Amino acid sequence: MDGHPTSPSSGPSFAPVLVVGPTACGKSAVAMELAGRLGGEIISVDSMQVYRGMDIGTAKPRIAEQARVRQHLVDVAELTESFDAARFVKLAQAAVADIQARRRVPILCGGTGLYFGAWLGGLGSAPPADPSLRAELDKTPLESLLEELARRDSVTFYQIDPHNRRRVVRAVEVIRLTGQPFSLQRARWGDIPADLKGRCFGLVRDRSDLHERIAHRVDEMFAGGLVEETKRLLGTGLATNRTALQAIGYRQVAELLGGVRGLRETIELVKVRTRQLAKRQLTWFRGQMDCEWIAVGPCTNTATVADTLMQKLRRKADKKKPGGVL
Repeated sequence: MDGHPTSPSSGPSFAPVLVVGPTACGKSAVAMELAGRLGGEIISVDSMQVYRGMDIGTAKPRIAEQARVRQHLVDVAELTESFDAARFVKLAQAAVADIQARRRVPILCGGTGLYFGAWLGGLGSAPPADPSLRAELDKTPLESLLEELARRDSVTFYQIDPHNRRRVVRAVEVIRLTGQPFSLQRARWGDIPADLKGRCFGLVRDRSDLHERIAHRVDEMFAGGLVEETKRLLGTGLATNRTALQAIGYRQVAELLGGVRGLRETIELVKVRTRQLAKRQLTWFRGQMDCEWIAVGPCTNTATVADTLMQKLRRKADKKKPGGVL
């Protein structure tokens, strides 16, 4: 599958801007501010915001925010549907072309590294699922799968979410089918296309600041009705959607509703899992994408960060052509 899809007729003025970073780093708010300055629209690069109904647990943009700046790839799938990187790329390509055709700037913002990588560089050459092998792996204890993954592909082992059984199973499945490490069969993602050079920004915060923001967000989600939302969604498709049910927050609340642990323990576990996710995301983006990293402090104003990005985009335009446009 082809990667980065900028329309040749759109011109450099409307080349996409990428805003990446770990969960709760403030990238969505910065993208909103940036869209206002650039005349842009946002393409969500989030594997869970695509599902209708998964609102609170995914920190989905509120209705007022979606009215202020048009958002793409939000609420594009039912929980009864499957959604993967290939479908994301197809929809993202269409969204970029549509935005540019209306002479606006696409701003891809999110934390799902796999989707960014697939959009930029393709999906790689991993084989399709094998039903008989998949059935065998589904019955294998997770600990055994992780041991095999560590032994046969240490790169993937240290990057993967060890609690996400679906992804662990897929990695081991590919290794067994090909005899090669899963990490060697993904597309090469690090290269940024020429028209995106200087237009990919990563936001990074001090560890203690990010953890505090994560804790606050999780508390807000539970106060805002995450338990009730999960209970409703379990009856409308979440329970059978293996991908969506892996989403941090929903998975732990489903276990809460099943009597696995109490509310207080569940809230703390969601905070722990979210911190772990943020660490994996930051490691992935730093290792896989050639971004310019912007340090954001606990008192840094969102508008100030957007101004900084605008200054960098202007300098890029000025270097390319005196009086150049963004």
